[in-house]
Amino acid sequence: SLLLFILIVVLLINVSLSPFYLGLNNQINLFQLSIEKIIVALAMTLIIINAEIDLSVASLMGLSACVLAYLHNQGQPFWWAITASLLVGAAAGAFNGFWVAYVGLPSLVVTLAGLIGYRGVARILVEDASIGNFPDWFDTVGQQGLAGAFPLSLLLFFAGIVVVWVLLQRSAYGRTIYVIGNSADVARYSGVNVRRVKMSLFIISGTVAALAGVLLAARLGAVRGSTALGFELDIIT
Repeated sequence: SLLLFILIVVLLINVSLSPFYLGLNNQINLFQLSIEKIIVALAMTLIIINAEIDLSVASLMGLSACVLAYLHNQGQPFWWAITASLLVGAAAGAFNGFWVAYVGLPSLVVTLAGLIGYRGVARILVEDASIGNFPDWFDTVGQQGLAGAFPLSLLLFFAGIVVVWVLLQRSAYGRTIYVIGNSADVARYSGVNVRRVKMSLFIISGTVAALAGVLLAARLGAVRGSTALGFELDIIT
């Protein structure tokens, strides 16, 4: 395909420009710069196979990071700040899923509204401030990785690859995702609970986006209301 050809050309050009391009350290650095997007792309794969879309993921990344920073700035225990960030993502995903799965609104419309709304809440929480001063262990995990080696986010990505592969290729749940994506009516007549599957996928998407937002906050070391702004198109692509 054209995209594969372009990818090969880009790789060849980069290799010719630098002998270090294919080096392990460089590949890890390249992954680390976009790893949060790639993690969310795993969940987005499930959504797209199911013939839906989630435009709100980047705003949810920003919102979860801002919830984390806000609670930390308010003096709350850091474990609670992380937990609350993940719960916010799951709740937002459930909110999206309700309108898509049970009310029947197009996911494009619902998640576009979420893109605007969740970003607005994030900006309200932190306003124009840049909040950082996270615990040292949190910054270390995000910036230096475990024992100074592989970043935690990279390890989570590879674990996610395995989980998504098992779901799609080795589980009944994965088969229903494909069936609904091909035809929701056929799936419904076959006895598949289409609403429940779609609802679960949006909850997964929201939770994974929130996790990616926390990982992004750890890597950057500070959070603003514009954190993860514009990431959604990269993730979907």
